[in-house]
Amino acid sequence: MNRYLILLFTLTLVNFLEAQEISGVIKDRDLGEVMENVRVETSTGDVVYSDSQGMFFIAQADFPVELRFSFLGYKEKIMILRSFKTDLKVFMAPEIGQLSEVILRSSNIPKKLLQTPAAVSLISRDDLERTNNINLVENFNYLPGIYVNQGALNTNKINIRGVGSRAQYSTNRIKAYINGIPLTTGEGELTLDDFDPEFLDRVEIYKGPVSSVFGAGLGGAINLFTQKRIQEQRSVNGDFTYGSFNTHKTRMNITYVKDSLDLSVNYNKVDSKGYRENGDYDRISMTANAGLLNKKGNYWSILFSYTNLKAFIPSSLNEDDFLNQPQKAAFTWAQSAGYESYSKNILGLSYEHKFSKDLRNQTSVFFNSRDGYEPRPFDILDDDRSSVGIRSKFNLESSLFEMPAEFGFGTEAMLEWYDLATFENLYEDSEVPESIQGGVLSKNHQSRNYVNFFGQMNMDLTSKLLLEVGFNFNTTAYSLEDEFDEDEINQSGDYRFEPVFSPRLGLSYEAFPEKNFYALVSHGFSTPTVAETLTPEGLINTDLQTEKGWYYEVGFKGNWLNNRLYTELSLYSIQINDLLVARRVGEDQYVGLNAGKADRNGIEITSSLMTNLNEEFRLFLFLNSNFNFFEYDLFVDRGENYSGNEIPGTPEYMVSPGVELIFKDFSANVNYRAFGKIALNDANTRYTDPYQLLNFKLNYDCRVGYGFDLELNFGINNILNEHYAASVVTNAVGFGGSQPRYYYPGNPRNYFGGISLKYTL
Repeated sequence: MNRYLILLFTLTLVNFLEAQEISGVIKDRDLGEVMENVRVETSTGDVVYSDSQGMFFIAQADFPVELRFSFLGYKEKIMILRSFKTDLKVFMAPEIGQLSEVILRSSNIPKKLLQTPAAVSLISRDDLERTNNINLVENFNYLPGIYVNQGALNTNKINIRGVGSRAQYSTNRIKAYINGIPLTTGEGELTLDDFDPEFLDRVEIYKGPVSSVFGAGLGGAINLFTQKRIQEQRSVNGDFTYGSFNTHKTRMNITYVKDSLDLSVNYNKVDSKGYRENGDYDRISMTANAGLLNKKGNYWSILFSYTNLKAFIPSSLNEDDFLNQPQKAAFTWAQSAGYESYSKNILGLSYEHKFSKDLRNQTSVFFNSRDGYEPRPFDILDDDRSSVGIRSKFNLESSLFEMPAEFGFGTEAMLEWYDLATFENLYEDSEVPESIQGGVLSKNHQSRNYVNFFGQMNMDLTSKLLLEVGFNFNTTAYSLEDEFDEDEINQSGDYRFEPVFSPRLGLSYEAFPEKNFYALVSHGFSTPTVAETLTPEGLINTDLQTEKGWYYEVGFKGNWLNNRLYTELSLYSIQINDLLVARRVGEDQYVGLNAGKADRNGIEITSSLMTNLNEEFRLFLFLNSNFNFFEYDLFVDRGENYSGNEIPGTPEYMVSPGVELIFKDFSANVNYRAFGKIALNDANTRYTDPYQLLNFKLNYDCRVGYGFDLELNFGINNILNEHYAASVVTNAVGFGGSQPRYYYPGNPRNYFGGISLKYTL
């Protein structure tokens, strides 16, 4: 009897010991490839390495156990296990130094950055964490070829390679998407200020005309992506940030990933008094993203975003006030307490279907709405916009002429409705600064629609030479209904632009291992906005033409020093015909005109170095820069010949080196940016001064036990306390003998700090 008990005990013990084994497979998060020689360290100091199949095995562990996964060129990953696991799946994310290995998710045919014959800038999750977490577009100013005019938290104007620099107060001529869902309006305007940078996983920015891929966007395309999680996770995260000018942000995030379900909900609230008078800012945002992978490998995803904003507007200043009283607001904007407010909704549903291993489709349907109200000194704007649309893309892997080839083709269509009314602003009748709505000045209903058909083929002509051919066919139309009968002007009418065909041809050649040269020729276009098509009398200007351009680029992308150093060099030229510019004819009245021809030529440099100084220190070095040569080739307006002059609105150069040092749980980064002078008008009689900004941020991350992670950060912006213009109004005009108001002052030296606590179940 005792022998049977001993045998039973022995078998039970053996089974128990075997069950304590922890095993799994380690893969690259983006490529899906298994990773060999990944270091896996337990909290008790035991170390194992993954084998050639990406597998790792740990024979004994005391639970709960902390596992640290580390590999050169990848972010360290930490996991806590509370029970045995024999089928663990671990996905490692590349560090910034592995840019060349990143797969571009927004291209019609996904390719590695190194092999893509185009200039594409990436902002990783790590990059977003190197700045403060208030303003997403602040991160764009570190990239070559991109400049953001920042008048306030809610007044941002993005231009890419100079395109969009002459827009007055908003971003246009740039396409934007989040998870493939369009964010740009039907007439080409864009606002990205609402999105919380902490909810994003990556930003991909295509620079230059990209009509063959994304439609009407001479400047380029900005693609935002939320995190797509594969590994099981259940966590709650709370953040609080406080900064100068009584700026504070509160954020809460809930993430649930289990089996085939990926769910994340993000809430944030940002408040600020602002550096300048009449600069209060209040924004509430909520974004939810869910994904579901079914048994056949098809993927459903849904995105919902809601924003409610009220932001006061200090507006631009003349030169005297800019130099001597930069904190003040423009007089009439202060007296009327001018502001903008809106509530915005974005809803998108996407489905990825695999018909076979060679054919797949992604289809998204979306709905956007915005209800806005904006009291201004000259009137009060009440507007309501809504749109619906679809984007569908097929990808096919096949061969052509016995050479491997990939095909991407599809369509994007949008219908948009816009109701607009303006009212008198009787603020002068009030004894305190406020706006008072008066009588109706105008009331219009606009309908807009566009349809894009696009296609692309990538073919391996040889093992080293890649050919890329693409096209886009666009039709755009709108109608305007004047619903205000009390004046003698009837703005009603229909307008349809001529269809536009935009081709694209690119070549990428691997001259040496991990070193590629590329060349690109493409066509692009931008359609006028409805406001630009109206004459000073309020009639539709049917003579206005679509802005079109040809784009030429050659460049080099390469890895050095065993993939620790990545470099890019690009030279480009954008030749634009029928250039659309806005002529100011009143305090807030502009008319569009085709200004002849413009040449935008430039040089851009990107480099990043990642190295381990020893087992505890890691060093990252960055250098981004661009040099611009933008001028009118032919432009005569009101008898003035501006041919050969610089195009206003963009710095002549940008140089931005940076360094980040990581030691255990600490990281510190310093970034320097130098900008050249900016022409303020077409005559080139006024320029801003060059300026430089030095920023610093310190992070501390630690695991405090029981599933809690703590992060502390502190930073200083504009350490040198530079006085500079963060945004400009090109071709400003002074009315009634006043000076023209060209300048939006930048913030002086300012500070921020934050705390984040994350609990993982």
